[in-house]
Amino acid sequence: MVTPVAVPTAVLAQACESARALGSLAGIDVDAEELLGGRAVLLGLESHGRVSAGGASRLMAGGGDWCALTLSRPDDIGAVPALIESDEIADDPWPMIERRVRTVGASAFAERARLLGLPAGVLGETVTAATVMRHLGGRAVPAPLSDLLVADLSSMWAGPLCAQLLARAGATVVKVESAARPDGTRTGPATFFDWINGGKLSYRADFAALDGLIRLLAAADVVIESSRPAALARRGLGPTDVPARDGRIWLRITGHGAEGQRADWVAFGDDAAVSGGLVAGASNAPVFCGDAIADPLTGIHAAHALMESRARGGGEIVEIAMSAVAAAYAQLDRGDQKACTTAPLTNYRASPLGSDNVLVDRLVAQRNVASC
Repeated sequence: MVTPVAVPTAVLAQACESARALGSLAGIDVDAEELLGGRAVLLGLESHGRVSAGGASRLMAGGGDWCALTLSRPDDIGAVPALIESDEIADDPWPMIERRVRTVGASAFAERARLLGLPAGVLGETVTAATVMRHLGGRAVPAPLSDLLVADLSSMWAGPLCAQLLARAGATVVKVESAARPDGTRTGPATFFDWINGGKLSYRADFAALDGLIRLLAAADVVIESSRPAALARRGLGPTDVPARDGRIWLRITGHGAEGQRADWVAFGDDAAVSGGLVAGASNAPVFCGDAIADPLTGIHAAHALMESRARGGGEIVEIAMSAVAAAYAQLDRGDQKACTTAPLTNYRASPLGSDNVLVDRLVAQRNVASC
């Protein structure tokens, strides 16, 4: 029997209010139900209690706490022996992982997972925090959205969704990937990748020769990235490293924040939601809420924050953590649930990797000439 992916009514209502506020600033209709449940509708995903709708995350109990672990990448699976300290791993590693959580406790287990670079969250460990906005450079009179050039360096869901909403509003969005490390969703179901990345230009960056990428970032009005904060800085591609146009907005989406040890924690939508306490079910028997719900919620809020920054004239770094967004929603009533069954927009097709390099280089050159 199919169990549609559902979210608490109060959470959906708040998301709809945020979507309407975004829509009024961007001049577009933003359907929160489509964004929260769109992937599940496209891929036929169902709610499975303590197994995430996408199947890669599990909620597990140990030591009086609950934690979530996500194993969605080949490297994550490869780290399981070190995680549970056993060289003998069954084809299905989850029973052994669950026993390990019961043995050492959820908090200690999550700590070890994070040391290994695995996405994990302890239930309710994150408290809500306001979006961090820091002044970066010169402000500018807001240009029409159709004149905006957006460099989307993000991957997976939250950042690309934010960029997709800007594309729907008329901005020119350039999706930046490398041949060695493309967006992980590019190798997944094409319907989801098209939905999130359709309508964007595709730029293949060469991280061995950064001149082209640096020119793009310098010409962009908005930069969206979701790397761990130190990753781009090590390459000289951080917000204070690359020359900026007046009013450039640099959006940084993280799992758990950009400061302290949390800056190094990896996160995906389901485990970030658990970290923020956004789950369904009773407090002593939590189940996953929606489908990787921290991702689309963060995408909506990130786009709204960008629009607000643009109205102020930009020149800011905007930092948003998925677990903190989830924590804000976790404060709402979670009684009644509503199934999200709105079919997403499917009139976009994503460009093949690197198919728009020549066009993007031409746009960047034109902008650089105009700004001289």
